[in-house]
Amino acid sequence: MSYTEQIHTSPATVLELQYAPQGAIRNSDTQELDRGANAQELKPVDRGRDAWVVLIAAVVFEAMFWGFPMCFGVFQDYYSALPAFRTDASRVALIGTVAQGTTYLGAPISALVTKKYPHYRQWQIRFGWPLCILGLLAASFASTVPVLIATQGFLYGFGFVTLTYPIISMLNEWWVARKGMAFGLISASSGLTGTFMPFVMDTMLQRFGYTTTLRACAIALLVLTAPLLPLLKARLPVSDNSSARQLARTDWSFLRKGLFWVYAGAVLVQGLGFFFPIVFITSYASAVGISSTLAAALLALMSAAQVLGQFAFGYLSDRSSSGSGGSGAGRRSLGVGVLAGLCCMVAGGAALGLWGAVGTSMAALSVFSLVYGFFGFGFGTMRVAMGRAVGNDDPSALFALYAIFVFLQGVGNIFTGPLSAVLLGEGDQTGVDKDEYGVGRYKDVVIVTGGTSLLAALIIGSWHGYQNLVKMASR
Repeated sequence: MSYTEQIHTSPATVLELQYAPQGAIRNSDTQELDRGANAQELKPVDRGRDAWVVLIAAVVFEAMFWGFPMCFGVFQDYYSALPAFRTDASRVALIGTVAQGTTYLGAPISALVTKKYPHYRQWQIRFGWPLCILGLLAASFASTVPVLIATQGFLYGFGFVTLTYPIISMLNEWWVARKGMAFGLISASSGLTGTFMPFVMDTMLQRFGYTTTLRACAIALLVLTAPLLPLLKARLPVSDNSSARQLARTDWSFLRKGLFWVYAGAVLVQGLGFFFPIVFITSYASAVGISSTLAAALLALMSAAQVLGQFAFGYLSDRSSSGSGGSGAGRRSLGVGVLAGLCCMVAGGAALGLWGAVGTSMAALSVFSLVYGFFGFGFGTMRVAMGRAVGNDDPSALFALYAIFVFLQGVGNIFTGPLSAVLLGEGDQTGVDKDEYGVGRYKDVVIVTGGTSLLAALIIGSWHGYQNLVKMASR
């Protein structure tokens, strides 16, 4: 979730762009917000006990609530093998995709509500928080796949997207100059959780079953996060948020730019295949004879590589954006295009080669998980840089652009379930042959995963190649 790229990879950082970290909003804007405090003494930003308390509480919330959907592949493998769900196994993937898809697709709405009604942020958190817990409790009583989709899928996802944006909004008020560090911790939290949570979930599912496991997870979320609720406090008085909203008036002129449609198309296409490895890597591993524990380790490796990839490409995209304001936007957008294209090209090649062609052993699948986690999730960090390239560092445009890119990736997430039902058909382990590409049964899933990433790279590369030809011809 990590969000944050969702950064998810976690879409939780849409509101980060409202304040445009790392200097996108001038210091005078921040000072204007502080002057609106009407003689009320404000706590310092970027330091002090209060700022760190809010950050730590936000990190725990992000790690716990976004880390859980990140290991759904373990549940996917377990549910598909249960006799009660086996006849409907092709729809099991919908549970995880609905949970994550609701988080992605609901991001603009939740962010808008948070921005328009800042005085209700505490109530928004207290409304979404119990919905997540209730979703897991209700799922523990489920005996059919549709009920799991409605509870562990939609109800959990709706609760998470409701609570996360007011928390991120508060965090934005406390961290200004060091916002990159703060959101780096947020981003890493969900990925780090994903390195060990799959093992915990797999062990509990095998030993106690899904009913006890889901109830234990609900209780754990309640116990670990309830004491943190009073610690989530805004820095600015409610009246100041009207000033913040004025900074977020959107200039929609970017809709007339070709570069916007290129990046939007690439994000949408890449999102159509991006989630398949996350959902199916564990069931694929089980199909080729790898134990459930080692299969869960593949998710852990992917999560660890996700953290490294997001930090690395986030840093590189910042480097490509620095020192290129105004007339330098073209150089900056090309740098971002190269990085985004590289992410898609390597991730697509890894899917077609390491996963589909030679992915019949733990060693090959481990390498694939590391490469795909690093580059595939690294593409998610490009959303902010893409927004800067298209919107020329206009904070209001950045906010809208990031929300649109998150939404478009969420469309791909929603289609993962229906597409997987078509690509895999009925049953989960039938038609497996290690001598065939993608072990036969998963051939189409692998091809769609690799093909969509390569197509996204082609979209980006073709645009920048065309722009370079036009510039050369005009000289």
